[in-house]
Amino acid sequence: MGSAADNKIRKIVAGTVGNTLEWYDFAVYGYLAPIIAHQFFPSSSPTVSLISTFGVFAAGFLMRPIGSLLLGHVADRLGRSRALLISVALMAIPTTLIAFLPTYDQIGILAPLALTLLRLLQGLSVGGEYTGSSVYLYEISPRDRRCFVVSWALVGAVFGVLLGSGVAALATSLLPADDLGSWGWRIPFGFGLLVGLTGFLIRSSTKGDDTDLPPSPHDPVSVPVGEVLRNHRPALFRTIACNILNGVGFYLTFVYLTSYLVAYVHLSESRALTINTSVMVIFMLMLPVVGYLADKTSRKALMLIGSGGVTLFGLPLFWLIHHENPVMIILGQLGLAAVLSCFFAPLMATMISQFPRSVRVTGYSLGYNIPLALFGGTAPLVATFLIEKSHLQLAPAFYLVAAGILTFVVVWTMPDTDGYDD
Repeated sequence: MGSAADNKIRKIVAGTVGNTLEWYDFAVYGYLAPIIAHQFFPSSSPTVSLISTFGVFAAGFLMRPIGSLLLGHVADRLGRSRALLISVALMAIPTTLIAFLPTYDQIGILAPLALTLLRLLQGLSVGGEYTGSSVYLYEISPRDRRCFVVSWALVGAVFGVLLGSGVAALATSLLPADDLGSWGWRIPFGFGLLVGLTGFLIRSSTKGDDTDLPPSPHDPVSVPVGEVLRNHRPALFRTIACNILNGVGFYLTFVYLTSYLVAYVHLSESRALTINTSVMVIFMLMLPVVGYLADKTSRKALMLIGSGGVTLFGLPLFWLIHHENPVMIILGQLGLAAVLSCFFAPLMATMISQFPRSVRVTGYSLGYNIPLALFGGTAPLVATFLIEKSHLQLAPAFYLVAAGILTFVVVWTMPDTDGYDD
């Protein structure tokens, strides 16, 4: 009995660890972007350098749908475990190589080109990692605990952000600015090798069983993406629509908000980061609790509470955030975290069940990565644009509310069944 439980825990860890590496790299790159800009995109204008750096970051997002097709095909044709092993390797190798890249001063234009290439490779991996691991967790879990187990994929992602921010913050606090700029920025990326090796070893040590294998060879699907587009378009469109709120909600609440607090609420960067980090920890702890609740009650009901909560309370919660009192700010962001956790925790299992096992990873990956590329990575840019054009500092709230309304309508009209619950 103990051995079976240990094996199940090992499989859950194996499904989660790749997301930790994925978002660790995301946090490190974002946190160290000003230093990377100087090393790889030198310019007389710091703004131009920073824009170039974030342009490379965005290019990785655009590779996500391609990665979802490639790794989704591998997972649906050859098995979940094999695809997850490939994806964690594809993430660990580029992340580590960034730590050893020569800078612009050393090799000229080849430096930013190499950085771009590595980010594109990471984007390919990311396109299949989060969704592939979520499907893996879905299929190894008991039917009555699927929301709880699958929610750990997002827990791993949030933990990766916290780990990346912590390692980057430690490097910046312990090293003088000159040392950090010349060589210290490489340490957090080098640490990614340890995270990646850990993930690779954990995944390679898990033994395959029936839940890890591709569909029956008696009923193969030679081109999963073609099958999805021909016969599962409603499920694909539902998944895309629901993940618009996923992208907009997460990136506005936990990525953009730090810059927003500094630029418009005039908090210090350290205080804004402290608030954001603290709320993210609470959000991470909420997810499995809400996932457990979704298994005991109704996935659809909780998704309606979450998307409806964003629709009704998005503006007043943003009003609290746009306040000089830190307590008000924390309450506002905590409120957003609470309603989003009600939506996020059952979202993955619900969307995964929309697709049959034979095309599940491909269908869910496409439905997740297309809106994340279009609406997630661009959410900070859109929020900044809306404020500039409307001269209304609460404008990002209207973008969030619009995403909430769309998702609420889609969830409300969704079938009440659990779909392909195999």
